[in-house]
Amino acid sequence: MFEADDIRKWRDHDVVDSSSRKIGTLESIYVDTATDEPAFATITVGMPTRRRLVFVPLDGAKVGPDYLKVTYPKNLVRDAPSIGTDDVLPATEEEAVFKHYELAYQPGARGERRLARP
Repeated sequence: MFEADDIRKWRDHDVVDSSSRKIGTLESIYVDTATDEPAFATITVGMPTRRRLVFVPLDGAKVGPDYLKVTYPKNLVRDAPSIGTDDVLPATEEEAVFKHYELAYQPGARGERRLARP
């Protein structure tokens, strides 16, 4: 599994789907605040003048020589909730990221965010 400590090594490397089709490039990792484990990656996609960051879960992801392979298909990932390349995911939009991939979402007991950048 992809380790959050390795982000400096893997940033800007290709992210591919299970069919080895390039989705985009790795921008950052978000950890699950309940476990402190890597949970989602943001991937830079789009044309040079219209870049955005999409979210993809890291469950089942594998690291190759120059890429990160995720288990979700390219089309699903490209349609995922996104933010601008200089933006931060608003707390109010976290749930939509989980729902896009049909994953259960539950904020912390006191309403804390579920995702955080290390």
